[in-house]
Amino acid sequence: MASADLRKELDCSICLSIYTDPVTLRCGHNFCWFCIDQVLDTQEGAGVYSCPECRKRFQARPALQRNITLCNIVERFSSAQPDQEETGVFCTYCIHSPVPAVMSCLHCEASLCDNHLRVHSKSPEHVLCDPTTSLENRKCSVHREVYKYYCTVDTACICVSCSLAGGHKGHNVETLDVASKKKKQKLRDYLQELITKTEETEKEVQRLQENKRKVHKKSSGVTERVTGLFRDLRRQLDDLEKRVLREVSRQEEQLSLPLADFIQQLEIKKAELSRKMCHIEELCNMTDPQTVLQESHTGDLCDTEEGDKEDRERHDGRDLDVALISHTLYTGLSDIIAGVTGGCIIQEATDISLDINTAHNKLHISDNMKIVSRSDISQNRPQTPERCQTYCQVISRQSFSSGRHYWEVDVSKSEWCYVGMCYPSIDKRGNQSWIGGNNKSWCLGKKNNQCYVVHDRNDIQLPDNVSSNRVRIYLDYEAGRLSFYDLCVPIRHLHTFTANFTEPLHVALAVQKGSIKICGRSNQEMGDNIM
Repeated sequence: MASADLRKELDCSICLSIYTDPVTLRCGHNFCWFCIDQVLDTQEGAGVYSCPECRKRFQARPALQRNITLCNIVERFSSAQPDQEETGVFCTYCIHSPVPAVMSCLHCEASLCDNHLRVHSKSPEHVLCDPTTSLENRKCSVHREVYKYYCTVDTACICVSCSLAGGHKGHNVETLDVASKKKKQKLRDYLQELITKTEETEKEVQRLQENKRKVHKKSSGVTERVTGLFRDLRRQLDDLEKRVLREVSRQEEQLSLPLADFIQQLEIKKAELSRKMCHIEELCNMTDPQTVLQESHTGDLCDTEEGDKEDRERHDGRDLDVALISHTLYTGLSDIIAGVTGGCIIQEATDISLDINTAHNKLHISDNMKIVSRSDISQNRPQTPERCQTYCQVISRQSFSSGRHYWEVDVSKSEWCYVGMCYPSIDKRGNQSWIGGNNKSWCLGKKNNQCYVVHDRNDIQLPDNVSSNRVRIYLDYEAGRLSFYDLCVPIRHLHTFTANFTEPLHVALAVQKGSIKICGRSNQEMGDNIM
């Protein structure tokens, strides 16, 4: 009895089971940590906390203090009575102290320990089962007989009387063992299905986790590149600010120095005029006529210099050249924006290969269709309608009628070349069939140390040559923009054509001297060179 009383004292009043990780409230009552934490979570919505045992209220959520002493008592009690914890069923006949039961008799409706099981009746009507406190559920509530059969029609356990004369008469019945085995087999089949689905789900989870890791990795890379982009933007803006301010200072200095000189000259003249004024006043105040008349060069004292007026007019009209300052600012901002636009819009380079069926017979095309070279020896290809016949040109296999794309070409080995894009309907022969010589093509030209852009026979001279020997061509078809960039550090915008594209666009290359190479690009290179 003492053990039973102790067992009762070790029960949590919330879950009615022996304490698990017991904690104490300020009021002194103990609970399982998980149980009281859930109760407090429920009370958190109402804003009022109270002890489930004594209802004492707390203004704030009470702190949970682990009860080490009670935890040790629970641990020792549990280790001393492991069987009791396993079943919770005690022998019916051990009335002086609780002894764990090992079997239960359905006929006697009693649970038995090892000692009472040895002397228990062995007759067939005394059906033994695992220890249970639900003995009533093992018998028919009508006939008070032990369930021995299973009605497959009503899916219910029945006794002998139910199968012979009860409501289950004429139904298909099986013994409990047979029905249990069949159900176990169905459960095993279902378990196998669940295992298969679990494995498939696990594979899907792993696949999604891998995708998540890839997204995180890519996000980290993009974050790093964007951070670098804005860091570079801040640096470029700082440089532009300094450049504009230097221009303002230069103009101020250019205007201030002449003004300072002129002011100094005027101060000298002012002093001279004051001296002359004093002298004239002295003459005017003299009473001796002879002295006044004998004063020489008195007319010079009142003369004004004609140069003063011209100097004033020259300096009065001068002011800061705001237009030049604005142009410096606008040009710098445009270059920065163009660099950003060309540096980080596209994910990776488009794969371009040349169409040998369009190549002029004086052009040699490499086996990988990436390098075009000027040759003095004719390649003796057939003169088909799609072949360029007048100028040494070639166009790509690929065409673009939507989206944003870019590719790069190495022009370091060509002294005279053109790179750009054209419609497939461009003429292949005639004086206007060269790239840029019509309204169906756009190109960047390089000749010796000069660069220019051409469309519809209108060329624009660029101030600088391609310093890196590598050019990026960027196409935004829907926006109608075709841009060229010098891949120096940082990337430098060369020119942008704007047009309403009406046909698919092909890459077009022309070589007068040397060779041009279409460059491949890896993702890592793209990440390293992003602006």
